[in-house]
Amino acid sequence: MVFGLRSFVFAAALVAATPAVAADVVHFAPHRAVYDITLTKSASGSGVAGMTGRMVYELTGSACEGYTQNMRFVTRMSSQDGTETINDLRNSSWEEAAGKRLRFSTTQYTNDVVVESSQGDAKRDTATATANVDLVKPAKSKFQLPANTYFPMQHAEELIRAARSGTKFVSANVYDGSEKGTKVYLTSAVIGKPLSAGAVKDSAALKDAGRLATLRSWPMSISYFETGQDKKDAPPTYELTYDFYENGVTSDLAIDYGEFAIKGELKQLTFLPESACGASEH
Repeated sequence: MVFGLRSFVFAAALVAATPAVAADVVHFAPHRAVYDITLTKSASGSGVAGMTGRMVYELTGSACEGYTQNMRFVTRMSSQDGTETINDLRNSSWEEAAGKRLRFSTTQYTNDVVVESSQGDAKRDTATATANVDLVKPAKSKFQLPANTYFPMQHAEELIRAARSGTKFVSANVYDGSEKGTKVYLTSAVIGKPLSAGAVKDSAALKDAGRLATLRSWPMSISYFETGQDKKDAPPTYELTYDFYENGVTSDLAIDYGEFAIKGELKQLTFLPESACGASEH
């Protein structure tokens, strides 16, 4: 996510085709995170003079019952001539473990008017690893995703595994149902050196921040390319950077759209109750 003025889906994404060994299990903690959004860069001619906003991201569920993600990302953008535009992106998805299934719904509002929406259900064929998408919005259609396409929580899980193993680069095709439900992005992730435990900024102001104190985290930068553009030396559609804790919490969020860039400062963090099967995954 994405997020925002173009589609943004907050959680990252890769596919694990085989079950993880016990020592490599990734446990995502249910939580709610709130980020304050501000503009950090605006190129001449971008039309963006200022921007403020807020993003609220919530993760619930577990590997045994599937993960539900809900995200709302609202920004107020001012143009060079003083015109203000309010963009409101709402995304909801449920993903079954190991990338077996993804249900998604995304709606983009501009000044309270729906400008884009997508809704559908993607099911993976266990024999071929391809995924069949049944799209309901914006128009009913059926199509197939290649076998090397990843869903969001899979990618997040694979990124954590890669970081733990010391892998620095991860490439993956990612499908999250955004951009009218038909787009697959090629992503290129760069994973930095692990940060010291509890390195989240201003953690004293965050509820339950003490739970981060013993966790590893890694700086990550993910570039999102239009399919096929990676071979044409084209710049990414956008680039997402953040610090990723191994329980799924992110901080120091930044999104660069090329002509302008924004940052998201983690202002509130609340861990949510775990389901019985989720608690048993530790």
